[in-house]
Amino acid sequence: MSFAIIETGGKQYKVSASKILEIEKVNAEVGKTIKFKNVLLLNDDKNTEVGNPNIQGAYVEAKLLENVKDRTVLVFHKRRRKHSRKKNGHRQRHSKIQITKILSKDGKIISSAESNIAKTKVATDKTKNKEKTITKKVLKK
Repeated sequence: MSFAIIETGGKQYKVSASKILEIEKVNAEVGKTIKFKNVLLLNDDKNTEVGNPNIQGAYVEAKLLENVKDRTVLVFHKRRRKHSRKKNGHRQRHSKIQITKILSKDGKIISSAESNIAKTKVATDKTKNKEKTITKKVLKK
């Protein structure tokens, strides 16, 4: 199984084709393709390339699925015996992306998500049909 390690938002992520990630917010429109050029490591089934610090010419393509907010984190400051309190909330913004292609420095496609996406669609259709039959049985009783 081929994978890559990319850096975005000050963090490193291990990605493979058709994987869905939540990363720091990216300024792009939903549905657009994003290129990550900070590729630190590429692993094919046969060989591994390590960057110094990046692999020049290699990049990872991803599709932006949606921009979301994380759950609320409460920030509470209190100074004892001073009758001073301050309560604040914070919701971090994230972007959900799906990895579509991993390309090496030669421009050769190492991994693509098109074959993996077709398999997942068939699997979800089967589960939906099972859920429908279960609900029909419950309604008859």
